[in-house]
Amino acid sequence: MSFVSEKSKRIPGSMIREMFAMQTGMENVVSFALGEPDFTAPKHVIDATVASFQRGETHYTPNAGIPALREAVAKSYQDRGLDYKPNEILIGAGAISLLCLACTACLDIGDEVLLPDPGWANYKGLMMQVGAVPVPVKVKEENGFMYDVDDLRAAITPKTKMILINSPSNPTGGVASAENLRQIADLAKEKNLYILADEIYRELLWDDEPYTSIASFPGMKDRTVVVDGFSKKYAMTGFRLAYSAAPEELTVTMTKLLENVLSSVNEGVQWGGVAALTGSQDCVEEMKRQYRRRRELIVHGLNAIDKISCMEPKGAFYAFANISRTGLKSWDFAIRLLQEKHVVVVPGTGFGEGGEGFVRLSYATSEETIREGLKRINEFVESL
Repeated sequence: MSFVSEKSKRIPGSMIREMFAMQTGMENVVSFALGEPDFTAPKHVIDATVASFQRGETHYTPNAGIPALREAVAKSYQDRGLDYKPNEILIGAGAISLLCLACTACLDIGDEVLLPDPGWANYKGLMMQVGAVPVPVKVKEENGFMYDVDDLRAAITPKTKMILINSPSNPTGGVASAENLRQIADLAKEKNLYILADEIYRELLWDDEPYTSIASFPGMKDRTVVVDGFSKKYAMTGFRLAYSAAPEELTVTMTKLLENVLSSVNEGVQWGGVAALTGSQDCVEEMKRQYRRRRELIVHGLNAIDKISCMEPKGAFYAFANISRTGLKSWDFAIRLLQEKHVVVVPGTGFGEGGEGFVRLSYATSEETIREGLKRINEFVESL
């Protein structure tokens, strides 16, 4: 008898981490693997965190988070026209913890969840882990890698309970238009479905069009769980700090479930979150300025390489490059590029079958790294 459950054996691992691990022992590696800002968290955030610890705040906090942070998060939504109260906010350890709590609270064994394909690899494993059934819905390059509402409708069965939306998207950088979200909202209300909206990249938008949350449409706040956090916007990945906004009944249930796996987030980190939301946003604007320059550099560079094309991403910090004309499958392209040129990219198939013919590059890295990586990729393609 195996110690490991059959369910656990079936849950896939992350190809992002698999590719990242393969570079171990190699020299002179250029990595586009991880979606992690290369910036350090803002000084005023670090100072607030350290000050909390120095005040001796090293004990348990309320399960849902300290009041000051829940109030600051609620105000940030109110400033954007979404009327969330502090008792509808839950603080968690990274966005993934809140995605997990939301799924555990909303889904019963066997419930189906519609997911984007390609989409962040952990969505599928998360659904399987809580006993739900992930149903990939292909998102196409010609649609900006966002859902076609007709494809969603075709995937709905009597067991469908939820649609997961990730905009801006990892891995594609796609952003759902307000009209696209309105269509999805209408479908959700028609079919009595819930929405799980992963908005972790919400601030990283590169067009002038303002961000639209699906929770802002009439009747949608009561059937939507919004998950956001500090990792991407404030370069606070190591803080493991995030939050959800959901109807109070669901937030109470998620808080109860959080106690079973986490108890609470440490207080110093939460005060760092307060400082991030209430302090100067100049640091965010500077990071965004650099991301815009990097996006232009990597997209233009990829499109200049023979047999490679790349749609201009509207958000996040990923380029999803079409390499199908090279004649190589995504996995073969990524492995040979790593072995021959010591450049790490993630095969598109690491994000679902719909990612075949693509590779993902994170441009949350320096311009010098991007230029060197592009040079090596060009040499690799020329050698094929």
